[in-house]
Amino acid sequence: MITHRNAYANTVGTMIHVHVTPDERYLWTLPMFHANGWTFVWTVTAAGGAHVCLRKVEPARVFELINREGVTLMCAAPTVLIGIANAPEDLRRTARPGVRVLTAGAPPAAATIERVENELKWEVTQVYGLTETAPFITICEPLRAHDALSTGERARIKARQGVELVTSGELTVIDDRGSEVPRDGTTVGEIVVRGNVVMEGYYDDPDATARAFDGGVFHTGDAAVVHPDGYVEIRDRIKDVIISGGENISSVEVEGILLRHPAVQEAAVVGVPDERWGEAPHAFVIVASGASVTEAELRSFARDSMAHFKVPKFFHFVDELPKTATGKIQKFILRGRRASIAAQ
Repeated sequence: MITHRNAYANTVGTMIHVHVTPDERYLWTLPMFHANGWTFVWTVTAAGGAHVCLRKVEPARVFELINREGVTLMCAAPTVLIGIANAPEDLRRTARPGVRVLTAGAPPAAATIERVENELKWEVTQVYGLTETAPFITICEPLRAHDALSTGERARIKARQGVELVTSGELTVIDDRGSEVPRDGTTVGEIVVRGNVVMEGYYDDPDATARAFDGGVFHTGDAAVVHPDGYVEIRDRIKDVIISGGENISSVEVEGILLRHPAVQEAAVVGVPDERWGEAPHAFVIVASGASVTEAELRSFARDSMAHFKVPKFFHFVDELPKTATGKIQKFILRGRRASIAAQ
């Protein structure tokens, strides 16, 4: 249950941090039903900007509208961003530069951000939130100090979830005992929040509401670290963390490394039962159009970039990944798919 105060605070905070103006021409790639289009239904209207709508997200149509309508701002889930980054070269080459893009819904890969900024000359900013928080809690606020970094280093920072919006409230990352984790960029805890944007509760479900607000704060279910500069970075959904031989493996981290390979368009990593290790990572990979790569090549590439125990034990090449209507990969379906593969 989202209150008027929740929605109002999020709209005002978005206007402040994203610098939405009356000159804005905003392209809709989000479903308007998903957290009220990340509140841009109201944010663009409040600023007096123009809404540019499309019924289906197709890269060719996206580029057409950006160029024809003079689009200045858009939001895109990471899967949409990947589709744009992998659009045909003739579309990317003629794209209007200077478009500002907010991405959220799942942690984006630094490689995707780097490609969009380098090739299209667009500016990508990561935001983070949930339907229960109306939705934004944090934004990876760009700092002038970031300008001095290399493109790759800046992209890695942009892939973080960042710091609270001024209107959002308070976010902390806590360990199993409820204490804040140190700002060391390595200690993983759960993101909990309270404040202006947090929902009133789940409709007609007091038990679920009580569980979500255990200890007086809303538990997001997201596992994250806090860097020395205070920027939060999600490592995984707690339920998606792979525990292999007693070691925690972030599926998001492994996916991000696989996406650095030029032949990989999309990747999803899930944990599957393993007799020796308890769980083992399994990667589902979509190969980019016109490219080719073998399982051995991907495994070698991954071993050069991460600890060996994190390297997927299995690679499975697919034509598409199961996704929700909002573009999130449905990993529970992939776990079931891996089980059926193993049974064959």
